[in-house]
Amino acid sequence: MNSYQKETVKIKHHGREVFGVSYMPNKKKCPVVIFSHGFNGINEDFAMNSDYLAKNGVGAYGFDFCGGSVNSKSDLRTNEMSIFTEKEDLCAVVENIKTWENVDPDNIFLFGGSQGGLVSALVADEYIKDIKGLLLLFPALCIVADWNKKFPTLGSIPDAYELWEVQLGRVFFESIHEYDVFDHIGQFDKNVLIFHGDQDDIVSLEYGKKASMIYPHARIEVFPGEGHGFSEAGNQRVAEMTYEFIKANI
Repeated sequence: MNSYQKETVKIKHHGREVFGVSYMPNKKKCPVVIFSHGFNGINEDFAMNSDYLAKNGVGAYGFDFCGGSVNSKSDLRTNEMSIFTEKEDLCAVVENIKTWENVDPDNIFLFGGSQGGLVSALVADEYIKDIKGLLLLFPALCIVADWNKKFPTLGSIPDAYELWEVQLGRVFFESIHEYDVFDHIGQFDKNVLIFHGDQDDIVSLEYGKKASMIYPHARIEVFPGEGHGFSEAGNQRVAEMTYEFIKANI
């Protein structure tokens, strides 16, 4: 069991600041996993996973997407956030972490949950050389199609819309109008591991299965009885499988 340092690390880019927390083992040149939370989530959603990895010699960094939550400690309001501002956030995090002295830049992994899974998948396709592996937890690859179905024309997009007590702005919907997620993912040619529950009523398991088929080297682990948000036992299994995936790919 490794000791580790837990520290607040803020990253500035595009005139805004990302709040995050690093979990770095007390050893040189660690592999690191970058955790991206889902809609209205925060970095602490993956605190257990990060603690587990750090105790086993793998670094972790979790952060709050700018405008990604009503509880976010990063900049921007929720009505300024879009899939693409979140993509900018994650790209900036990757670029920053590559320069850390205690990080092995050849072993940086992305882990994204739900909307953070979509964002991680988009970034992985553009950072193939920099990212060693990709882990997706019930990735919300349905977001774009779902919203374009609800707001099929630019004229039908509202200036403001509330989802689950989160105020979204026009930019969220306008930026994904006529955008096809599957034109922008699937090129990542390293190993991909997808976790999905068979009782997910937010992101159908079919999306996880589709993702597993479009990547050259992907497999899906289906969790019986789990929905969109796993049980404690399910989350523990995800943490353990994440560590095994890292160990097998470094």
